[in-house]
Amino acid sequence: MKKIILTGDRPTGRLHVGHYVGSLKERVRLQNSGEYDEIYVMIADAQALTDNADNPEKVRQNILQVALDYLACGIDPAKTHIFIQSMVPELTELSFYYMNLVTVSRLQRNPTVKSEIHMRNFETSIPVGFFCYPISQAADITAFHATTVPAGEDQKPMIEQCCEIVRKFNAVYGDTLTEPEIVLPQNAACLRLPGTDGKAKMSKSLGNCIYLSEEPEDIKKKVMSMYTDPNHLRVQDPGKVEGNPVFIYLDAFCRPEHFAEFWPEYQNLDELKAHYQRGGLGDVKVKKFLNSVMQAELEPIRTRRKEWEQRLPEVVEILKEGSAYAEKTAAATLAEVRKSMRIDYFENDNLLK
Repeated sequence: MKKIILTGDRPTGRLHVGHYVGSLKERVRLQNSGEYDEIYVMIADAQALTDNADNPEKVRQNILQVALDYLACGIDPAKTHIFIQSMVPELTELSFYYMNLVTVSRLQRNPTVKSEIHMRNFETSIPVGFFCYPISQAADITAFHATTVPAGEDQKPMIEQCCEIVRKFNAVYGDTLTEPEIVLPQNAACLRLPGTDGKAKMSKSLGNCIYLSEEPEDIKKKVMSMYTDPNHLRVQDPGKVEGNPVFIYLDAFCRPEHFAEFWPEYQNLDELKAHYQRGGLGDVKVKKFLNSVMQAELEPIRTRRKEWEQRLPEVVEILKEGSAYAEKTAAATLAEVRKSMRIDYFENDNLLK
């Protein structure tokens, strides 16, 4: 069986460092591993419209922003098909058929959907499209017979629901669809990077993000104002590293060579943590080190993004070609689905059989 990746992001804003450590970095690693036959990265504009229906311009403007972030991070159009979800109408038809295999109560139990509904204050008025987005996501994944979905930990319930749909479809109509597996970041700190304000989720809507395209002075300002241990009031006080956003970011971004370059007083992160925990190390010094680490990591991404910004017609062409290829693949899967469901009525006089 072919090994195929499908992953993507909603174009509701520029991508941030949570996206980077949660999935983008892993996507680039998998893309360059040579282990996969095909890789699809989707800009999920149709899904973004489920809670932005009154503001399609916001979604439209951010399609290129997300594409620029992909290219800046190292997604290579020679190895990966980057496409726009709404340019593949077959995904909508697949979603419609899958809706008949999922109950309302099952969707209500999906923890990702529950938390997203709560975050957007949709409790009393949930758009049907938003409520059904696990089904839409299953269509996206199965349309390409994806075996692998690199994603953050919050997407686990979505992949589980996709697998349920695959099993139900195959049980009812015959073996047609491929069951995917999620690939989580290898570094535990990257599973869910907190916001700079200490809140559990980094979110564009909460304004607690560091964007991949931020200028150096903006990154520094956000790092230096980050939430830390609220009980670490004086330098000599013992500090807590568990749940401390500054140290979670260091876990996610810091490498041993960063100490040699920016803070040779310490050999590694364990030494730094031990000093902070016993007291005698101030937050400002640790934040300055984190700023140096973040600047080193994000500078090449920002530089590549600015280069691509000068080549926007080329970026549009990449999206056109990727979308055309994705539609061709999804159309073949849709034909298989219709055949399995015996609704391909005009193929080979099937309606007469």
